[in-house]
Amino acid sequence: MESIYISGIIKQFNYYKTVGDKTFEQLSFEDMNYQPNQVSNSISIIVKHMVGNMLSRWTNFLIEDGEKPWRQREQEFEASYTSKDELIAAWEKGWQCVFNAIIPLQDSDMDTIVYIRNEGHTVAEAIFRQLGHYPYHIGQIAYIGKMLKGNDWKSLSIPKGGSSTYNEEKFSKDKGRRHFTDNI
Repeated sequence: MESIYISGIIKQFNYYKTVGDKTFEQLSFEDMNYQPNQVSNSISIIVKHMVGNMLSRWTNFLIEDGEKPWRQREQEFEASYTSKDELIAAWEKGWQCVFNAIIPLQDSDMDTIVYIRNEGHTVAEAIFRQLGHYPYHIGQIAYIGKMLKGNDWKSLSIPKGGSSTYNEEKFSKDKGRRHFTDNI
């Protein structure tokens, strides 16, 4: 039986990962280390934090607390990647950990209790928590990228001023499909 909730969750995580991937494609390693001030994080630091969170939360997801004793959260906010390839390899490792934990889940697992910092959460709550956390940081990553690239930024979705064109193309492709308004 297909896990409809799990497939939807995987789709959302994939979408946000892709936003990060498409941002990284447009940036140099120097761009990824840009820090507007001392209290703001660079893309590199945000990625390091996300990867630390991913590895901690999703390793042995169903059987161990999501805050692992080996996690060094404060060190996640210190720049240490030495190349774009190293940063992307860490990003991929973090996401692989996420997907390795989620793909085997079944909808019936959603009420199972897991722990994060010794606080009980249903699997659904733990997943939703991360579906709030990761997009928050990926939005920061995309915003920094857009700010740095300016007019050279390639939109990650429908470009500003392009809604009409997008909708016309989308609806012309879907012409043969039945829509909920067909019977009105």
